[in-house]
Amino acid sequence: MIKYIGSKRLLVTRILDAIGAAVPPGAPKGATVLDLFSGTARVGIALKAAGYRTIANDHNAYAHAIATCYVQADAERWADTARRILDDLQRLPPSPGWFTRTYCEQARFLHPDNGARVEAIRNGIAALAAEPELEAILLTALLEAADRVDSTAGLQMAYMKQWAPRALQPLALRLPPLLPRPAAGACTALCGDAEAVAASVDCDLAYLDPPYNQHSYLRNYHVWETLVRWDQPEVYGLAQKRTDCRTRLSDFNSRRRIGPALARTIAALRCPAIIVSFNDEGYLARAELEAMLSARGHLAVIEIPHERYVGAKIGIHNPQGEKVGRVGRLTNVEYLFVATERRIELPAPQAA
Repeated sequence: MIKYIGSKRLLVTRILDAIGAAVPPGAPKGATVLDLFSGTARVGIALKAAGYRTIANDHNAYAHAIATCYVQADAERWADTARRILDDLQRLPPSPGWFTRTYCEQARFLHPDNGARVEAIRNGIAALAAEPELEAILLTALLEAADRVDSTAGLQMAYMKQWAPRALQPLALRLPPLLPRPAAGACTALCGDAEAVAASVDCDLAYLDPPYNQHSYLRNYHVWETLVRWDQPEVYGLAQKRTDCRTRLSDFNSRRRIGPALARTIAALRCPAIIVSFNDEGYLARAELEAMLSARGHLAVIEIPHERYVGAKIGIHNPQGEKVGRVGRLTNVEYLFVATERRIELPAPQAA
């Protein structure tokens, strides 16, 4: 998986436990669960592996590709074919062009040698005109390969002043660890507006992990967005961000608009159980979220202290790579708000 701010890698077990308790009684492992803001699909992958029929949604193209690979595509259908194609793509000669100039020379997210390899492979994928699921697997393999040799602290708002040691390693494609289709049925990846998807999907439980402050995932991962879209956008600034980073703005990144947007989304959901993941660094206070969700029935809140993302430990740097300012706290609290029509007993946290 790619490095990702807000990843639920360390919280997946707690989230799955809460989902298992909150889905309606009957056949809980056969339930349909909607992951409305899927990101890198950490939760969606865990849900599919646990046997749920999973619907993952995200409006960014790179996130949709990842969810299509890991949530929608099934190992028994695609693994052998994708492995053969990845072997062929790995052998393509480097082909530097717009991507290499923009993100490896004018900016320094990848070493130019690896940028030229990325460019050749991406052009090769485009030439295949493959079925959407297969293309998503190939794109995810390329994203993950590029992420393993990037030269950032995990975000694409800036890059290292000197090449990170991993950036000097050769890019190598690997088959993503695909999952088999669960007995509950085929899983799906969507690429839509959260509020619209909430109003259109019937499910047993919806899991919401929305953006919660000013940090835009599109701006933080704009290189991956371009790598998937392959559209050679106009760019700006030292980080060569896509110009649509200025126009594709989310209500969830706005202190003024996040409350009404989340309230509308929750009201639109067509399911008897909801879990909202939120952070104490977010624009909404715990009391606001409790008030928003209490109308859905019984409400319980789980508090999970954990470390902040790696950038908080590295510190704050200016465009010249010089450390400036001081980092605040290194831990925060993740909340799981569990709203259900029926009263449930949430599992106690496992001892460390």
